[in-house]
Amino acid sequence: MSSGGNAHGTLRRGLGASARAVWAKHDRDTDGWLPLWRHMEDSAAVAGLLWDRWLPVGVRRLIADALPSGEGDGRALAVWLAGVHDIGKATPAFACQVEQLADAMRDRGLEMRSTKAMGPERRLAPHGLAGQILLEEWLEERHGWARARIGQFTVAVGGHHGVPPENGQIKALYEHEELLRTPGPSSGVWRQVQAELLDACADRYRVADRFAAWRAVKLPQPVQVLLTSVVIVSDWIASNPDLFPYFPDGASRTDEQRLSAAWQGLDLPARWQAAEPVETAQELFAARFALPPGAKVRPVQEAAVELAREMDVPGLMVVEAPMGEGKTEAALAVAEIFAARSGAGGVFFALPTMATGNAMFPRLMDWLKRLPAAPGARYAVHLAHSKAALNEDFVGLMDRGGQVAAVDLDGPALSPHPQPGDRQRADAVLVAHTWLRGRKKAMLASFVAGTVDQLLFAGLKSRHLALRHLAVAGKVVVIDEAHAYDTYMSVYLDRVLSWLGAYRVPVVVLSATLPAARRRALIEAYAGRMDTGAAEEHEAAGADSYPLLTAVTPGGVAVTRCPQASARSTEVRLEPLADDMDELADRLERELAEGGCALVVRNTVRRVLETARVLRARFADDEVTVAHSCFVDLDRAAKDSTLLHRFGPPGRPGERPAGRHIVVASQVAEQSLDVDFDLLVSDLCPVDLLLQRMGRLHRHERGPDQSARPERLRTARCLLTGADWGDREAGVPEPVQGSVAVYGRYALLRSAAVLLPHLGTHTARPVRLPADISTLVQGAYGQEPVVPEHWAEALEEARTQFDKHRTDQAERAAVFRLGGVGRPGRPLFGWVAAGVGDADDSRTGKAQVRDSRESLEVVVVQRCRDGSLATLPWLEADSKGRARAGITLPQDRTPTPFAGRTAASCGLRLPLQFSSPQTMDRAIEELERLYLPAWQGKDSPWLADQLILALDEDCQTHLAGFRLSYSSLDGLEVTRDRD
Repeated sequence: MSSGGNAHGTLRRGLGASARAVWAKHDRDTDGWLPLWRHMEDSAAVAGLLWDRWLPVGVRRLIADALPSGEGDGRALAVWLAGVHDIGKATPAFACQVEQLADAMRDRGLEMRSTKAMGPERRLAPHGLAGQILLEEWLEERHGWARARIGQFTVAVGGHHGVPPENGQIKALYEHEELLRTPGPSSGVWRQVQAELLDACADRYRVADRFAAWRAVKLPQPVQVLLTSVVIVSDWIASNPDLFPYFPDGASRTDEQRLSAAWQGLDLPARWQAAEPVETAQELFAARFALPPGAKVRPVQEAAVELAREMDVPGLMVVEAPMGEGKTEAALAVAEIFAARSGAGGVFFALPTMATGNAMFPRLMDWLKRLPAAPGARYAVHLAHSKAALNEDFVGLMDRGGQVAAVDLDGPALSPHPQPGDRQRADAVLVAHTWLRGRKKAMLASFVAGTVDQLLFAGLKSRHLALRHLAVAGKVVVIDEAHAYDTYMSVYLDRVLSWLGAYRVPVVVLSATLPAARRRALIEAYAGRMDTGAAEEHEAAGADSYPLLTAVTPGGVAVTRCPQASARSTEVRLEPLADDMDELADRLERELAEGGCALVVRNTVRRVLETARVLRARFADDEVTVAHSCFVDLDRAAKDSTLLHRFGPPGRPGERPAGRHIVVASQVAEQSLDVDFDLLVSDLCPVDLLLQRMGRLHRHERGPDQSARPERLRTARCLLTGADWGDREAGVPEPVQGSVAVYGRYALLRSAAVLLPHLGTHTARPVRLPADISTLVQGAYGQEPVVPEHWAEALEEARTQFDKHRTDQAERAAVFRLGGVGRPGRPLFGWVAAGVGDADDSRTGKAQVRDSRESLEVVVVQRCRDGSLATLPWLEADSKGRARAGITLPQDRTPTPFAGRTAASCGLRLPLQFSSPQTMDRAIEELERLYLPAWQGKDSPWLADQLILALDEDCQTHLAGFRLSYSSLDGLEVTRDRD
């Protein structure tokens, strides 16, 4: 095993006694320690192996292309930077922290004051920044580098703890040289030791003869980020004492033995190297997605594969196609082609919600299992959202993650993993690797499905941002449901796309359809601004085309393809319906007289519950189902499963209701659920979302000409309500207040306007799906007048409020947004200055990249009559048949892991009533009264630091002036306490 850098002698051999005495690591419990030279050697060796075996080919290529000798220079630079990254520990400011180790250094002539004597000024010299300055001095004095060219290289040292230094910090430390070298006779010894260590690294890793060539290089900022991230990962691995034991225990092994034991113990899955598929689109889809006999690839899918193969280099592809056209499968097929051609080492599939992420995860796993792989190949996978550890599919993979510890080299030999070139058809082993967990490392797994927040965090100025960039720079990125992201999120998405373009990351964007302006913004964010002629040509090409594929390479010109939709189309008759509950109930009684399944979609949870209450007074309780976002996690998952089971595609296991049935749902019915209804009732909403809702209407063929549906429901109809339609000739529709609060009046009025030709009696033209999708969306989101003249004043007033809100969103989002890609050679100093600190997918973290009010999340349990606590009484058994209902949760000791996990699986986000600061503070104060010390700490990972909401035996409670009622049928209902 190579020790990292074409070694020709141990680093220690080039050092004097004083340099060998400098320490880098210390364990206060065992008094074990690690010399600096040893940690430098370990870090460099790890960097070499990461480069050779783990870094995606595309990442290596991007670094190599910036350097005169390509791949050789890239590897040498990464290894050398990892080797010297902790040189700042060879300073008095660092070394004084452990007195006995400082004394050993003093005995070798390295004098220093105590930590107390140095005082607060020591904070001016964190060892990363100190190391950057020492390296700058050395390159300038020993190798003649110009100061202006040094920072682009040394910032990887200064930023290896997650935050590149700012210019003010650098200047301040230059003015306090005593923190770098103790003044007086010892100063020369310090200078000599620092030079010895740096000289030894330059010799050991054979870079001294490359400095003259590198001196003229202008490193692109993306390359600086990637080099910094390689240093960070190398340092983290080399700093793990379970892998690289401290002295004296770790002193007995040779360099090769030490590295071999550590690398085998780490056991990172090797990088994925895709082979470009040579099959036809039909053959490729049949192999990767197990198409049933006789099934044909859809035109959109075939066109996406052809376009991916025609592109000069992989870039951005936007796929706009109707619901049910197989966009997900198209994206994965394109990702495989893009990965093979770009050297990407994985795929990140970004989705709008945790629910859609959970639904995508098993589909991603199925695809991975069908990829060509060497025998015994392993892929690191991850589900990226805050509740991933509660997902049973993911937990099963975590059990395969293993332990991270150095192996016993004298023990039984381990079976070697296959080499990347040894390819044949075989199922790969999928693991959620132990080391690749936690909010900072998890995205480094090769294959990830998760919320789009994880992608947007790459545009948020935050600590260890370089690792997030490494995570996406090495993958093909798929962005699903792109139409679902508002202005606030788009500010971050567009900035991330600009960095992805600079990294040459292939991106696939999926959407039912996009407004032309938004499509152009995505393309320009990734590839650079179009000139006026190209922009007009592009928009003209896609003006009325649908489905539509758009592709562009970094810096290139967009091209389009206009495949046909699949043969099946649907005509939907659109009728206005007064916003009156009794009238709705009357209409549904008539429509469902012969049976049938209706979907009623409301824009707020309150309207869902009010509607369900009225309908249950007319229909039997078991004929009305409720679905919305205010269910605990397990109930929400069970609800989705039930909907798919009862209303899914024909031919799948499940029993469609024989009589009449109504599902009253919020926006949860818009995305990802493959459900099929005979009749749709919808509140007025933005037209693209209404089209998504229509995608649940007559979604599948049920008998020839829908003959298996009730006779009066064989024509697809959507009843549009949620507004006072008024006088059609002189009035302006007035959407209900809840809808205005969610979507804004401007979007609702423009959507109503484009729907007018389709809205009315049998003389109105039906909405043709998919033919009318693009026309409706472009009309609703374009700039051209679409409303009747008597709407103009109301629309202008709404437009003013809309523009004000959008400007406000953009300005607030820009506060913590990462800057654009700087010019080559400009150091990353201050890259994340004035940032947010750490970013994660907690509710606080998500609020940084979503324009949402902060909310409270609680774990819901039940308090029994005797005062004990238990899990909710109706929970179903888990996949292993273990009972989850009514498990006792002891208050004086830590619940069992299974009980704790079950309780944590009943997380619930409280609605907006609890988001005002005053109400939230009061709610937290009341919830913290149920604080159980036995549930805190590392022994209770599922429940530690959670807010517990205890319901009484009737599943009710009071909180912050509100009455809360919960049931597995209707979820959470919140009403104000009566005075």
